[in-house]
Amino acid sequence: MSDKNYYVNPHAVVDDGVELGEGTKVWHFAHVQSGAKIGKKCVLGQNVNVGNNVTIGNFVKIQNNVSVYEGVTLEDYVFCGPSMVFTNILNPRSKYPQVGAEFYINTLVKEGASLGANSTIVCGHTIGRFAMVGAGSVVTKDVPDFALVVGNPAKVIGWWSEAGEKLNFDDNGLATCSRTGIKYKFENGKVVEV
Repeated sequence: MSDKNYYVNPHAVVDDGVELGEGTKVWHFAHVQSGAKIGKKCVLGQNVNVGNNVTIGNFVKIQNNVSVYEGVTLEDYVFCGPSMVFTNILNPRSKYPQVGAEFYINTLVKEGASLGANSTIVCGHTIGRFAMVGAGSVVTKDVPDFALVVGNPAKVIGWWSEAGEKLNFDDNGLATCSRTGIKYKFENGKVVEV
């Protein structure tokens, strides 16, 4: 750690006007662009790019080769697997560039969500709390809280607890996390903590 209470590798680039939280680490060849706000104890792996004005919460882990473009917000405890992809424009054209925040379509990744390696999150969607996106999946619509989605396009195939344990619901729609003992209820196509 430096005297600034965060670490930036000598081969990383952090532009002026960036906020880095205490204990955050920015590794080799990463680039954090101006206006970005990164919370405490985050880890930005090798070759990560954080776009202008992006907000990243606390305890976020972004693995190697991920670009978090302007218009994307990551809440606390989000995990971005290696080489996963965000987009911020739905109809990109090189001949007719769409540059500037007014063209970007926002994406929100809520607390504790995990985005598997090589997954793609098409812009304009929300990934719910503690949701899990399987490796290589392509998200083209909102993902509910606690959902496990896989495929192209990604579809819900199961439900996971906050701790990442599979939830097996009984006939009353109740399940208990085997790791934490937290109870969950499935009703109206959604999972909530009880």
